[in-house]
Amino acid sequence: MGASQPGGPSLPQERRLVTAIPGPKSTELMNRRNAAVPRGVSTTLPVFVTQAGGGVVVDVDGNSLIDFGSGIAVTSVGNSAEGVVRRASEQLQRFTHTCFMVTPYESYVAVAEQLNELTPGDHDKRTALFNSGAEAVENAIKIARAHTKRPAVVVFDHGYHGRTNLTMALTAKNMPYKESFGPFAPEVYRVPVAYPYRWLTGAKNCAEEAAAQAIDAITKQIGAHNVAAVVIEPILGEGGFIEPAKGFLPRIVEFCRENGIVFVADEIQTGFCRTGQWFACEDEGIVPDLITTAKGIAGGLPLAAVTGRAEIMDSAHAGGLGGTYGGNPVACAAALGAIETMRALDLNGAARRIGEIMLGRLGAMSEKFAEIGDVRGRGAMIAIELVEPGSKEPNPELAGALAKACHAQGLVVLTAGTYGNVLRFLPPLVIPEDLLVEGLDLLEQAFAATV
Repeated sequence: MGASQPGGPSLPQERRLVTAIPGPKSTELMNRRNAAVPRGVSTTLPVFVTQAGGGVVVDVDGNSLIDFGSGIAVTSVGNSAEGVVRRASEQLQRFTHTCFMVTPYESYVAVAEQLNELTPGDHDKRTALFNSGAEAVENAIKIARAHTKRPAVVVFDHGYHGRTNLTMALTAKNMPYKESFGPFAPEVYRVPVAYPYRWLTGAKNCAEEAAAQAIDAITKQIGAHNVAAVVIEPILGEGGFIEPAKGFLPRIVEFCRENGIVFVADEIQTGFCRTGQWFACEDEGIVPDLITTAKGIAGGLPLAAVTGRAEIMDSAHAGGLGGTYGGNPVACAAALGAIETMRALDLNGAARRIGEIMLGRLGAMSEKFAEIGDVRGRGAMIAIELVEPGSKEPNPELAGALAKACHAQGLVVLTAGTYGNVLRFLPPLVIPEDLLVEGLDLLEQAFAATV
């Protein structure tokens, strides 16, 4: 089609395959990578990128691939959005670092102000900036413990919160995130989540029964008076894009309020327009005490945040929060450019439109292919759960085969799920509609050729 990406440099928005995937130059680089980088750092698709933007990534062999991954929900505004590049470049010319804890700068404050305004609730808020999602979650727990003077943290089945020692303890899935890396941090407890597709008594009963089970476990096995924080993703990401049954989250929030427990919404994958709202918890009117963000905040630069009620955020003593690189000035400038882009292009509206298209097409595919057990998600955070036909038995082999088939045809897709049987789709919110449709065409062709 030849059009450039919205708000970015001129980069043809088209799928173009000139070699097999991966091509010879990517293969050569992969050999170098394997000799220099440990195997623990895995690679989903072994193509080496030279340019990216809008809805495409271009590799060293000249192949242009449709991007349904966004660097795992990071480049929502595109990989080279004009506002992000401009602001970050201007900051690079001025200075790269001073450490906000030594000599501060305005952009950190400006990002905090934006987050205090954008996150749910009109109460007085404070924001602290960090480097990664895992770091944000760890600091949210530090803050909650300082505020409540309690030790315990409650998380949920199928949840994912990071790869550091504490966040591995919070994360549900063993392989690849936890296997052989223990022992893990103590005082972490896991309770049921309302997973409609797999709830034994059916989706209709899911919210009420799951909430009752979770609350019973907290009160009987932990003691609500011992719990500092309940931490949950409003849509569970790595667990398979599980959207808890309606009513479940509000009941958990109510329980937290009744018992002085800090409710933490982990919006690291769901935040910043990804689900068609600034934050996914807004869907049921939930106002978290603390909210963690990262990924989509800064257009690809490393930045994360904890935002929350001022009286909770101020519980940590002076010097208790921070880090050398937290709120780096270049990343802060990029974040301001990303938020500016989200507002200017109405990326919430764009995400909702992407969701309409994807859910319609995937729903139609589920009528054709019995291996699609569930189609779910909101906005530009959509997934299909793959099963053995006629059952709900997870089918991770098919998920892997479909991903491989899509990759070979120039479509970047990701797998997920506790059982490894979910294909998840996270296109950039600026992807041209014809590329989105072409990507769905390729997915349907992969199904027809694989099942």
